[in-house]
Amino acid sequence: MTSASSGIPAISVRDIFKSFKDVKAVNGISMDVAEGEFIALLGPNGAGKTTLVEMIEGLQQPDSGEVQIMGKHWKSNQQELQHLLGISFQETRFIDKLTVIETLRLFASFFGIRKSRIDEIIELIDLGEKAKSFVVNLSGGQRQRLALGIALLHGPRILLLDEPTTGLDPTARREIWNILMRLKQEEHTSMILTTHYMEEAEYLCDRIIILHQGNILAQGTLKQLLDQYGKGEIVQLGFSQPFDSDILHDRFGINTITPVNNGKVLTLEVDSSLESIPQLLDFFKTNQIGLSHLSSRQLTLDDLFISMTGRRLHDDTN
Repeated sequence: MTSASSGIPAISVRDIFKSFKDVKAVNGISMDVAEGEFIALLGPNGAGKTTLVEMIEGLQQPDSGEVQIMGKHWKSNQQELQHLLGISFQETRFIDKLTVIETLRLFASFFGIRKSRIDEIIELIDLGEKAKSFVVNLSGGQRQRLALGIALLHGPRILLLDEPTTGLDPTARREIWNILMRLKQEEHTSMILTTHYMEEAEYLCDRIIILHQGNILAQGTLKQLLDQYGKGEIVQLGFSQPFDSDILHDRFGINTITPVNNGKVLTLEVDSSLESIPQLLDFFKTNQIGLSHLSSRQLTLDDLFISMTGRRLHDDTN
């Protein structure tokens, strides 16, 4: 196994392309993932996330370009590289009438894994009380923890997780996050995570890569992305009657204004709410314009993505 001091990336992707008929799913992407680094791939459906991950895990072959895992190509090192990867999907199908421990023993038998490792995994995914429960009786969060445990049985150095917490309630999602953070801190595992949840990327990942139409639109830490592409804060205004957003553009020079509900709600991107809100309130009072509500918050990744592409990160349209 390559040591962390070798300087070789855990994953290296160089100028890869992949098309399906007339659709360019991945359009010349290059990226590296360092050993021990957690990367988030963000983007709406159709952005190329899953296709990119499938090429990294060897399920799809690029039309051109190359993928290396720990400095090695899939073509001549398939068996070795399969043992380096742990993979978990949005939904994993189990044999319902097997118990949790029977399921883990089944998958462990594929790798010749020792019994003590099964016990370690049950402790890691916190399913000790459910070890003898049938899989069919597990909650959605428990099933996803079991799926993650299966991915970790053989001690992989790299995790590829495709929307592993989609559909889970906040508590179940947080339980998955806690497991992943333990792996990062104790095992120095590398990870690529595809997700629609901005808070998930912010909490877990060292770096965020935003994909759009098969291309890397932007990448960096959350702070770097917001500093480079965002204006800072969001102010939302509600009116009793539709309001012409051009008035605010002309009066205050606010360029990014999103009207909703025929102009009864306006979302503004401003540099500082502390400076902008008093000016806006004074203007509305002077001109006898009634507000139904006013709120402000920090810019999020979703706001950033909308301003860059006109779409939300969880937009299902292609």
